[in-house]
Amino acid sequence: MLLKRVNVLRTILALLGLVLAACVGATQRHAMPTAPQAPTTAAPATQPPSTGTTGIKICQVTDAGGIDDKSFNATAWAGAQRAAAELGGEAKYLESQQQTDYERNINAFLEDNCDLIITVGFLLGDATAAAARANPDQLFTIVDFAYDPPFANVEGQIFATDQAAFLAGYVAAGTTKTGIVGTFGGIQIPPVTVFMDGFALGVQYYNQQNGTNVRVLGWDPATQTGLFTGNFESTDDGRALGESLLDEGADIIMPVAGPVGLGTAAAVRERGNAWIIGVDTDWTVSAPEYSNVILTSVLKRMDNAVFEVARQVATGTFKGGVYLANLENGGVGIADFGAAASAVPDAVKNALPDLTAGIIAGDIKTAP
Repeated sequence: MLLKRVNVLRTILALLGLVLAACVGATQRHAMPTAPQAPTTAAPATQPPSTGTTGIKICQVTDAGGIDDKSFNATAWAGAQRAAAELGGEAKYLESQQQTDYERNINAFLEDNCDLIITVGFLLGDATAAAARANPDQLFTIVDFAYDPPFANVEGQIFATDQAAFLAGYVAAGTTKTGIVGTFGGIQIPPVTVFMDGFALGVQYYNQQNGTNVRVLGWDPATQTGLFTGNFESTDDGRALGESLLDEGADIIMPVAGPVGLGTAAAVRERGNAWIIGVDTDWTVSAPEYSNVILTSVLKRMDNAVFEVARQVATGTFKGGVYLANLENGGVGIADFGAAASAVPDAVKNALPDLTAGIIAGDIKTAP
């Protein structure tokens, strides 16, 4: 099997071709393989599907972050549950503890007569492709991944998170008191660095427009080098990198590492006089204990994308290929400022609508 990675950012800007991306989970390298778990089922919808169908069975295979990771697995699952409730039917999931579980869990659902199998994340790309090739009549969707050439029975979900992260970088540059902001990632792969690229370029754009010199620690979009924990699990690593960036003067930090970032949020809350930028979900909702130090969050609306693909299955309009989520269709964005509203200058807030319009029009570059 041949999978081709393609440049996510250029593809999104050009709106041509297919991209390879992912929002990833962690891999437990030394754990023993585990047997697949019994599928967990959401309560069936009590109302008939509004689409006139008889209901669909939606089956999600998580990456190793787990269904309650307060990040991409949980957000995708929210979309699956919404689809079961609104379209009629049921939603199930199997959690993967490590990479060896991916194929096992997909195979378990292949035997369960699922109408749609959802796989979540970059690391499930190979296993999903193998299953799709072997089972051409089974419909799949994979979050944060796409294939070149595409499969007719797989719809890849791609997110232009550089666009939303650009807005967050602009806000950070306009809000910082020290003139230094920071970011780091979990593992250096495209779905992580796409956030970091957008963030750094948003800071650069603010500097260009306002004659400032805000520095970004942790990532250089020109050289594609920066800080990474090497995992998506350890909150201790998140705390350590967060403390290091705070020690270097950063007063706003955007960790792109799933649950690892909660360790950074804890460090920011303890130190005070600093802000955190969440990713994937609105952290004031998914991690409310840190709401008083959250500046904003870069939103990746995987719930909307999963629901849309499930709707296609329910209505017989599934196309395969790629579903592109961006600022224009509401697939990405930034969260309200909440407790940070008074800290963000009015001039920065007022600039965001025009900035968003410029990005959508293609007049403002959000990728290297």
